[in-house]
Amino acid sequence: MREHKNFWDKNAGRYDRFMRKDRAAYDEMYVLIRPVVKAKTVLELATGTGLIAKHIVSAAAHIEATDASAEMIAEAKWDNRSAKLYFSVQDMFCLPYAEESFDVVIVSNALHIVPQPEKALAEIRRVLKDDGVLIAPTFTHAGNSFSGKVRAFFMKRVGFPLHSKWTSAEYLRFLSQNGWTVRKSAVLKASFPLTYAECVKLEV
Repeated sequence: MREHKNFWDKNAGRYDRFMRKDRAAYDEMYVLIRPVVKAKTVLELATGTGLIAKHIVSAAAHIEATDASAEMIAEAKWDNRSAKLYFSVQDMFCLPYAEESFDVVIVSNALHIVPQPEKALAEIRRVLKDDGVLIAPTFTHAGNSFSGKVRAFFMKRVGFPLHSKWTSAEYLRFLSQNGWTVRKSAVLKASFPLTYAECVKLEV
């Protein structure tokens, strides 16, 4: 994660403005997430400025919202009005939490931008309760329209770290191949196709 921190630190102040174009898709996502986190203990990885955490915290029992970028966490903290929501800087590949600590883990729009996302999934599996739920919505860039591919090209030019380009089907298959049963999925219309995935641990 270290190689990407500078990009996110540098862009933390403009992140919320950048995400406004996908507000409708995120509103749909909040509706999907709230029933899953109701009265649950939640860990969010790659929270950024806390957009998701702040929109769902009223439903949850408690949310630990983390990000590798100190600047993102600073942005998230300044308007946090909930005693149930705690922000901290953490590395998703090496979390400080005990095994089976959380009922729900959320990692949104992050698995495509980190190297070795399967390692992040293994760490998520460790801290998630055996009967817990992983919520992993991700932009699936390989399904882009032509205009989406143009946007992705220019994002890459300014340093956006895109490591994995999946179609929706490829992304769901990636989750299945790394120890998860996808119990619910949907493709939400956004600037890039946003594949919502709700998973449980694959029984071995």
